[in-house]
Amino acid sequence: MAKSAQKVTLCPSRDIPFDKLVLSQSNVRRIKAGISVEELAEDIARRGLLQSLSVRPVVAEDGSETGKFEIPAGGRRFQALSLLVKQKRLAKTTPIPCIVRDAKSTILAEDDSLAENMQRAALHPLDQFRAFVALREKGQGDEEIAAAFFVTPQVVKQRLKLASVAPALLELYAEDEMTLEQLMAFTVNPDHERQVQVWEAIKSSWNKEPYQIRRMLTETSVRASDRRAVFVGVEAYETAGGTLLHDLFQGDDGGWLEDPALLDRLVSEKLQAEAEAIATEGWKWIEVSLDLPYGYSHGLRRLSGDPAPMTDDEGAAHAKLLAEYRALEEQYEGQDEFPEEIDARLGALEVAMEKLEARPLIVADVELARAGAFVTLDRCGELAVYRGFVRPEDEPREDADVHSGEPAADGQGTELSAASSADGVGHGTVITSAGQALAANVPDDEDDGALKPLPERLVMELTAHRTLALREAVGRSPDVALTLLLLKLVNDTFRTSSSAGSCLDASVRHVYMSAQASDLKESVVAKLVDDRHAEWEADLPLGNDAALWDYLTSLDQPSRLSLLAHCLSFGINALHEKVNPYGAGISAGGLTRRMPQSDLVAQAVDLDMVEAGWQPTADTYLNRVPKARILEAVREAKGEGTAQLLDHLKKGEMATEAERLLKGSGWLPEVLRRHDLAALDDAEGRGAPEPVSDAGQTEDVDLPAFLTADLPGDDASMMAAE
Repeated sequence: MAKSAQKVTLCPSRDIPFDKLVLSQSNVRRIKAGISVEELAEDIARRGLLQSLSVRPVVAEDGSETGKFEIPAGGRRFQALSLLVKQKRLAKTTPIPCIVRDAKSTILAEDDSLAENMQRAALHPLDQFRAFVALREKGQGDEEIAAAFFVTPQVVKQRLKLASVAPALLELYAEDEMTLEQLMAFTVNPDHERQVQVWEAIKSSWNKEPYQIRRMLTETSVRASDRRAVFVGVEAYETAGGTLLHDLFQGDDGGWLEDPALLDRLVSEKLQAEAEAIATEGWKWIEVSLDLPYGYSHGLRRLSGDPAPMTDDEGAAHAKLLAEYRALEEQYEGQDEFPEEIDARLGALEVAMEKLEARPLIVADVELARAGAFVTLDRCGELAVYRGFVRPEDEPREDADVHSGEPAADGQGTELSAASSADGVGHGTVITSAGQALAANVPDDEDDGALKPLPERLVMELTAHRTLALREAVGRSPDVALTLLLLKLVNDTFRTSSSAGSCLDASVRHVYMSAQASDLKESVVAKLVDDRHAEWEADLPLGNDAALWDYLTSLDQPSRLSLLAHCLSFGINALHEKVNPYGAGISAGGLTRRMPQSDLVAQAVDLDMVEAGWQPTADTYLNRVPKARILEAVREAKGEGTAQLLDHLKKGEMATEAERLLKGSGWLPEVLRRHDLAALDDAEGRGAPEPVSDAGQTEDVDLPAFLTADLPGDDASMMAAE
């Protein structure tokens, strides 16, 4: 016979005055958790008591009920009610909804307390996100929602943002197929279609880290910290219709600009506007470029002159900045280091004073008429203007009157010619960018009225006699020969041979590096070359060969040789170039001779590319070669064990980790190594580093960052308010 199911009897509920309730010592909760009692009290005051208290009659020693009731389950609610009573916001006799357990029940008070806390299921975070959305849709603002649940408005924005992710991805999160950290990463881009595309691309990949998701969602955008964005300004970009992406869950340096094409247009327009303002100064040409390559000013003569004085307003502003700077220095004098905010203020004052001190040069109108300027951006996104450069074709013609038999005296004819070309000052500035004219109003050339030259045949015959006589004389005058060579090399290096010509058919052709990394112009060696060039340029009397000759003859022998070495250095060509079988460019035989010869020079000067500042980074090498080359580099520098830790990585991650591992190792690719040192190492058995043994791997191998970093957990500890 089937046994009948036992009927369930529930404990009765009743309202009990607050002053009849006491807290039970059987409550198992001893450690504070969740929201504070104060916040719970405010929630009860606003919303009322959402859950009854579980109570039992308090009995006397003889077993009779005393009229009091103890609370084994609901202690925090009772404490919140007590706080409201203490604040006189709730009367002591207020009836409190309670579930009353029979005093003779076999269920222990500790049993009730434990069950109420353990049988409760936490709200899934996604349910909380969606609930916030529902509250907003029903008219509540972020501030109101934040106040109701005792969180900040930023937290509300974050949870609403999480709820706005593509529905397909939210379902994956609900099924625990995606972590909260991954879901947070998807909020950086509101495009649902792109979010799903990224998930489809990485869901089967080993790398589903949040940073990878963020990178893929912003790969077509531009950081707000990019120098182009700094130059234009995010506000101007948004005014022009541009949109921004923001990450509400971690620092994003101002976010990402979604429209690079719009940004580039705004940069170009602003640079052009700056160039047009500079054109009013009267320059012949202005070259606008976002990036000026290393060596952009080679072959151009730099004008010299006195800095323009500050205006009264500029002088007063500079004095005010200087006074504040000195006051801060005096205030913190004697301290080991400045406070962070003071150090930042001093830096800002220095920058402001440097801008005021960077004065344009005052030059003669005749020079201004043939010179130009470069307009570009520096690495911080500030406008950079380099004024006063003369191109070779704009130099005054030194041979204008040679064939007429009436050479100019003391260069006066040169100045006259230049002065006539200065008539168009301020009227014909040509502004170009990437070789394309942005604005032009160049006056037509006028007839200079020069006399017709002597017959060409006669001039050739006469000068042939003179050439042979000069050869004989110079051949027996070593000092004159060295001075003449230096004169030619100085003109080649500082003015270019095409600017003035020479009676010596010997030259150094400046080798322009058409293929160069973007960081070449900022490298250590570039700074050294530029500084040395500037030092010589400041001393040389350029533009007048007679004065230059006197200067060169007055130098002592070490200085002459130093100048000779500097000029010759610009003709060094150790470039590996494509061989052209049709005659133009370098031949296979020429390249075969060039590279070994460059090795001889490197050996003679004891060249060390590590000391020269080259490092194997992702940009300079590792991202430019196949994975096998990356592993080879790590293997040679760190051993086989370390290389094996990287061989499963994707190309981009492998390059990043390899850059970290190779930093400071002194490793160089074969093309940058000294062949004489490599041969010596091979002869002495000092090839690649010894492989790291498996046994010592955990102690000796510099583990990649992804194996040593503390990865965040996947569990989301987000609880609904009680």
